[in-house]
Amino acid sequence: MPDETLPETPPETLPETTENDVTEVTEPESTVEALESVERSDSAAAKAAEHVLATVEPTVGVSKPDTILVADGVQRRFGGMTAVDVDHLEVQRGVITALIGPNGAGKTTFFNLLTGFDKPNQGSWSFEGKSLAGISAAKVARNGMVRTFQLTKALSRLTVLQNMQLAAMDNPGENLFASLVKPLWSGTEKRNAEKALEILSRFKLDAKKDDFAGSLSGGQRKLLEMARALMTDPTMIMLDEPMAGVNPALVQSLLGHIQALRDDGMTVLFVEHDMHAVRHISDWVVVMAEGRIVAEGPPAAVMQDQAVVDAYLGAHHDTDLGDDSLLDPAVLARLEAEEEKR
Repeated sequence: MPDETLPETPPETLPETTENDVTEVTEPESTVEALESVERSDSAAAKAAEHVLATVEPTVGVSKPDTILVADGVQRRFGGMTAVDVDHLEVQRGVITALIGPNGAGKTTFFNLLTGFDKPNQGSWSFEGKSLAGISAAKVARNGMVRTFQLTKALSRLTVLQNMQLAAMDNPGENLFASLVKPLWSGTEKRNAEKALEILSRFKLDAKKDDFAGSLSGGQRKLLEMARALMTDPTMIMLDEPMAGVNPALVQSLLGHIQALRDDGMTVLFVEHDMHAVRHISDWVVVMAEGRIVAEGPPAAVMQDQAVVDAYLGAHHDTDLGDDSLLDPAVLARLEAEEEKR
């Protein structure tokens, strides 16, 4: 039997305009332009987050008024390299927390540990007061902490609606014996389909419900993953680089949906490299470098933190290379010692 192949989907294009058009083109030409057009939410949830975090000291490992996730002494080593070494971190309930840092800082590895996709060498963490150390990824999701991935995990040969229905919780039709008796699961399947269509409509994907997930654009797949996560009614959602590889035309939509998650009462923790996105939508920022947390605080304060600047640009980014002091033996010895610690 020949292999099934999905029809090729033309790349996303921006609408064409002519000289006779009387309306201006509103689609952004770049991600930066898209981000600059996004305004910080002034919802009640956004104001509440700003108010409660105003009393929190911007220092590493600081206690929060109402924590939902707490990690202590979490370490992950690969051979002789330590990828994650987090002494203490608390995530405030009901806010958008950004986890940032240069490539190789350990952000995704830390995500994998917290959500059960990897096991640490040591450490403990709890979600809503319940320990999740050693718990499988499926059980972590059932406890209300759901994640998305940098590289989307949509099932390409299933439709968008089928992808959504697979994420539904407590479906009796998944039981071997119950599946043989249609009245036991048909009602649940109908309710799940209605819920899926409602969520897809929220993400403007309802028109794609019968399309193969593999035919969606990169940005639409990101939206599908976010929508699919909502099928589990999560308390906290963790997004791994939600803007990576997304057409600028969809960036505004993604950011709006992330803010809406917070406004709906969920806690959001997301990994992102784009500082514009972090500044526009996050309530609190945590910075990782070489596996450790080096700073945390409100976006404006963190962006000016010297530890953050050093993490992204290097501790000696402002050293004058033409300065003879760089040739001083004491300076050279200190640089060599720092390099050996890396």
